[in-house]
Amino acid sequence: MSEPRPVPETPDPTKGPRAVYAAVLVLEAIVVGLALLVLPKFGAGATPLGVGLIGGLAVAMVLAAGVQRRPWGLGVALALQVATIACGLLVPALALVGLIFAAVWAGILLMVRDVRRRYVRGELPAQVAARDAADRAAAAPDAADRAAAAPDAADRAAAEGEPLP
Repeated sequence: MSEPRPVPETPDPTKGPRAVYAAVLVLEAIVVGLALLVLPKFGAGATPLGVGLIGGLAVAMVLAAGVQRRPWGLGVALALQVATIACGLLVPALALVGLIFAAVWAGILLMVRDVRRRYVRGELPAQVAARDAADRAAAAPDAADRAAAAPDAADRAAAEGEPLP
């Protein structure tokens, strides 16, 4: 049975989605902030509590976008997602927005999980290309070896003592 081929070092591909997390949080903050415009049309209207909660949630999302590089950043983002859905008690449309963004978060997290699994198995395109290049390099003789094995015509003529053309 053949040994598994070594997986070349590849940068961690799970660092890239952090920018996606931050972008989704900023977009969600914009949408949540726009909910302040429709807040007066629901229930008791734009109460100080409602404006404070929704405005605070929007600001918290922008701030959370800045900490996505931290290990706990994703947890903060998901907690804010739950808070968005809970703010649907103040503005029912916000619950719908929260559920839509929850589906976006679920899709992103599923893709990240798939990339992580492929990374561990060494199946990412960059890993496969690097492994194939290493295999080709190992199978082909070194350029210096090829040159020594097949000298050009001038080298052969000089070695045999013949005059050069």
